[in-house]
Amino acid sequence: MTEHKRRVVVTGLGPVSPIAFGKKDYWQALHDGRNGISSITTFELGDCPVTFGAEIKNFDPSQYMPGKEAKRSDRAIQFAVAASKLAVQDAGLDLSSIDPYRLGVYIGTGQGGIETSFNNFKTMLEKGSRRVSPYFIPMMISNMSTAYVAIVLGAKGPNLCVVTACATSLHSMGEAYHAIIRDDADVIISGGTEAALRAISIAGFASMKALSTKNDDPEHASRPFDKNRDGFVMGEGAGVVVLEELEHALSRGAHIYAEFTGYGTSCDAGHITAPDPEAEGASFATRKALKMAGWDLSQVDYINAHGTSTGLNDKMEAGMINKVFGEHAKNIVVTSTKSMIGHCLGAAGGLEVIASLQAIEENYIHPTLNYETPDPECDINISTGSGVNKKVDRLLVNSFGFGGHNGVLAFERFNK
Repeated sequence: MTEHKRRVVVTGLGPVSPIAFGKKDYWQALHDGRNGISSITTFELGDCPVTFGAEIKNFDPSQYMPGKEAKRSDRAIQFAVAASKLAVQDAGLDLSSIDPYRLGVYIGTGQGGIETSFNNFKTMLEKGSRRVSPYFIPMMISNMSTAYVAIVLGAKGPNLCVVTACATSLHSMGEAYHAIIRDDADVIISGGTEAALRAISIAGFASMKALSTKNDDPEHASRPFDKNRDGFVMGEGAGVVVLEELEHALSRGAHIYAEFTGYGTSCDAGHITAPDPEAEGASFATRKALKMAGWDLSQVDYINAHGTSTGLNDKMEAGMINKVFGEHAKNIVVTSTKSMIGHCLGAAGGLEVIASLQAIEENYIHPTLNYETPDPECDINISTGSGVNKKVDRLLVNSFGFGGHNGVLAFERFNK
């Protein structure tokens, strides 16, 4: 007798981004092509060679957690709590009606509490070790975003913090998907959070020559797949979704954004930062997601690309799309949400999944800003200008991180 396979759907969306908070405002901003990149104003940059980013300038953590607790929490934790609460609210979840041991949290982060680490290190050097905050460790360690959300929601089920650089959010969601499939939980709050947009991180990425240096024109700095791209733009925020077992969602009359049908992951195992120029690992992850979803190549309508605006990554990703999909690649609309919100590192994939699922809802694919000069080495079908009106039934979301970490998720319009 074949055991009935559990199905996973998305029932709640919680974005905290440089262009908007909450599903409705975030989607409107994406639809309108709002640019969240500008000169940095909320912290001192010192002599950093890059002076702009996709900064969240109007975030008040006391709207989502008690002020006392906010002061004891790193900004990454604050973003995670806010995004999780927004997602749970959007899903209409009555947490008191859920067995707490069937409710999980899988929220990853690329750099964790880097601001907390920097500030306390500075304090120790200037004032001595006895002045280091007693909250330093719980504010800094990467898993605390996941733990804190679990405490706030009363979630006693599986709890995991994935750390795979820029692939963090997708790996978090993929592992949450598997946990629900194998009956470890009925609901998992999943995604990524990042608050690394600070001078120390900017200095590090700038030293690697990974960042755009368009200080005099920040709004045009993030230009994924454009021939004149010169590096990525750092962003910050959190993207969290509610993943739910299908029958559990139907039993409570939940709104279903899409069904989560496939997850592919791999490692290039080649270089600490550069992607495999032959795109073997990314291609494997894509084919794995497609196989799990049970799709033919011709069924993919849309790809929300990793699209970082860096020379090597965009070239690799475009090459992968053409390599995997062949002639059908020209029919697939490709976007990069990073053109508006910058690269939010561990939170990037979460925010991009939210953008993608709303494309299914609205039958509209948001534009990629600043795509002006086509690159012959990135010969794919980019959504530009005012976006694309198109029915989206099946889509992929890509994330590729330093260390060669690859993640691809597959979502489709829900059908009973």
